[in-house]
Amino acid sequence: MPKSQPPNTQPPNLLTTQPPVMQTTKKIYVAGHNGMVGSAIVRKLKAEGYDNLVLRSSKELDLRDQAAVNAFFKAEKPDYVFLAAAKVGGIVANNTYRADFLYDNLMIEANVIHAAYIHKVIKLLFLGSSCIYPKFAPQPMKEEDLLTGILESTNEPYAIAKIAGIKLCENYRRQYGCDFISAMPTNLYGPGDNYDLEKSHVIPALIRKMHLGKCLEQKNWEALRKDLNRLPIEGIGGESDEADILTKLIKFGITQNTNNLTTQPANTPTRQHANTSTTQVTLWGTGAPLREFMHVDDLATACFFLMQHYSEEQFVNIGSGQEVSIKELALMIKDIVGFNGDLVFDATKPDGTPRKLMDSGKLMGMGFNTKITLLKGLKTVYINNF
Repeated sequence: MPKSQPPNTQPPNLLTTQPPVMQTTKKIYVAGHNGMVGSAIVRKLKAEGYDNLVLRSSKELDLRDQAAVNAFFKAEKPDYVFLAAAKVGGIVANNTYRADFLYDNLMIEANVIHAAYIHKVIKLLFLGSSCIYPKFAPQPMKEEDLLTGILESTNEPYAIAKIAGIKLCENYRRQYGCDFISAMPTNLYGPGDNYDLEKSHVIPALIRKMHLGKCLEQKNWEALRKDLNRLPIEGIGGESDEADILTKLIKFGITQNTNNLTTQPANTPTRQHANTSTTQVTLWGTGAPLREFMHVDDLATACFFLMQHYSEEQFVNIGSGQEVSIKELALMIKDIVGFNGDLVFDATKPDGTPRKLMDSGKLMGMGFNTKITLLKGLKTVYINNF
């Protein structure tokens, strides 16, 4: 079978001059606009006066289908592309559906990036994840640390797919002169986050656990059932029997105490702010690991900034530069939510990586800084979602 040849059509060399300013009249495709990141980018673009947006849901356009993606680009001819579409999930999903996470993400990014090249997109921004870095990368993690060690095994397929996306952008730039850039965001939270306790990340999980704990503490069954109607937990919704609800909450560490001990034996989980409450929320680990968080609207601002001002082969870290321990985060959320019960850290459960901080000096050196503090962002998230 003859070796396939690259198409003859090729975009002009966009790297001989400074990147053009993205004009408001240009057509912009945001892939993944219904997700937390994509929707934030859409909000930012609209706030900046960009109304010529082309958007497709996954039901309308399957980005894993190369023919469908090529037909879409041929018909719509977008000038700019923000590639925020991806198959995402927590540690359990990543480790269980390993082939799906690798295949789906490889297909999505390969199809979109190649179609952007074929149809002469002016500029494309690919968004990855901090999980691309080696498991034992030095802290804070610099862009140069990529591919210097083994990956965390539980999310290796997802990480490999994201690394492939970086390399696609890098090499389409080298071979064809495409102005394709990549950015790697830190841990995100904000509007559009996932509050499913089976799949959510740490901030939405903590917020919802504290909220349900407060409802239980205050015996506010109306609010508790309202929450479960909005987002059932493993099939248990607001119409379920009270006993079934309590059993399911116990599984996720939200319990009513049978006693009110203010001290604990040495081999039991650490209790924070013990009082006379009959309700407690139990969290995995000691609470000691340090994590970096960024509000998704700050990320969207950074993406907009990079699309306007950055045009280099090296990908860019996007982070807040601020880290907080899980214990400090939990206590902060406890106060914001108004949960007065006991907060318990179960040291018999794993902590995970001790520290995970990205070095965002390159981005900040270009003049970008985050604006939404963690405290302000968490307060806004809780008010708007609960």
